[in-house]
Amino acid sequence: MTLIVLSLLVQAALIVHVLRTGRNTLWILAIALLPVAGPIAYIAVEILPEMTGGGARGVNSGLWRLFDPDRGYRRARTEVQVSGNVDARRRLADELYRRGRYDQAIETCQGGLTGVFEHDPTLLLQLARASFAKSDFQGARASLERLDLHNPEFHSPDAKLLYARTLEAGGATEDALREYAKVAPEYPGAEARLRYGLLLKRLGRTEQANREFSDLLEGARLAPAHYRRAQAEWLGIARRELS
Repeated sequence: MTLIVLSLLVQAALIVHVLRTGRNTLWILAIALLPVAGPIAYIAVEILPEMTGGGARGVNSGLWRLFDPDRGYRRARTEVQVSGNVDARRRLADELYRRGRYDQAIETCQGGLTGVFEHDPTLLLQLARASFAKSDFQGARASLERLDLHNPEFHSPDAKLLYARTLEAGGATEDALREYAKVAPEYPGAEARLRYGLLLKRLGRTEQANREFSDLLEGARLAPAHYRRAQAEWLGIARRELS
């Protein structure tokens, strides 16, 4: 009985995933009519490639995350305890961030920002992300500006988007608009342009905001299907803003 209930819960969760991410609705039939083979096929074909970026090594890593989600955290924590090197700290900070343990992620990053790694760009970006997540917008901004000052060759659309969001959250709306305008055309996903449009709309620039939403949706219409699936959340918001 327990296995039947568990199977039904898994099927329901995967069907919700199909609908929310815009997958081919034929998957719903496969998952519903083939209680074992359908879910396994869907996870293997649709979910694992997104989690891993493809490849046998990546699939193996994705499977470990599914069945032992704390494995990466335990390994990274042990590496930091044994060696304390910067690569281990980067991995541990990422694991802590994904678990919502932002104070520990900040502490881990700060512990690695010493010596020749005093201005390490990856650690500074992770530090800014964790600070932003706990609403320390001033701290996040300081980390990103330090990153930019000491690493002029470091190019990260994620860092630029986070900087724009940090400015917006801190009340520097005009500066945030300028940063969104710069990062939106080069950002690989839909989030930057959507956030730019949302800020424009919040400031009463509705016509300009609607152009951003429309351009975003038109670009997605011409993009490959996997892009639309990956960006379904942001595209859905853009559609609602135009409705």
